[in-house]
Amino acid sequence: MSFWGPQTASYLKVSLTLLSWVPVAFTFQSHVYDITQVKGASMVPTFNPPEGVSNDFVLVHKFNLRHSLKVNDVVLFRSPTNPEQVYVKRIKGLQGDTVIAKHPYPKRQVQVPRNHIWVEGDNSSLTVDSNNFGPISNGLVIGRCEKIIWPVSRWGNVRGYGGREARERMLRGIESIEDV
Repeated sequence: MSFWGPQTASYLKVSLTLLSWVPVAFTFQSHVYDITQVKGASMVPTFNPPEGVSNDFVLVHKFNLRHSLKVNDVVLFRSPTNPEQVYVKRIKGLQGDTVIAKHPYPKRQVQVPRNHIWVEGDNSSLTVDSNNFGPISNGLVIGRCEKIIWPVSRWGNVRGYGGREARERMLRGIESIEDV
């Protein structure tokens, strides 16, 4: 009886077929879509509401984001002060926009520089965001959060948020507060 019988050949074929898909899956996860767990309270109520029993898991779109980011998109990005740290925040301003900053940012208003965005957490009392480290480079953006996929009771699109206070702090195309 041969070691290389029909059953062994079949297992080998299936194993090699599955193994050949590993690079495809890795590339897809690294560059197209990924699933990420959101921890912490900086994005409450959008993510991890107080009545929830577990952290939210979100589907993150990674492919070709540079020119498709919009105000109110929720993005995953590397911290400008510690590249090992990844944050999830909402875009409040794009390049050229003027944003009214909050403490501890040293200026009252900021014009977002070219190829940068201004990000803030939805829960302003528990967030580290552009008010701490300033505008962030578009190159630090990893992806856009598109859907909450877990827990199942919260399944759905990531919705816009910001409330009246956030909208009043965004001055699109206005050079200074006095122009309002």
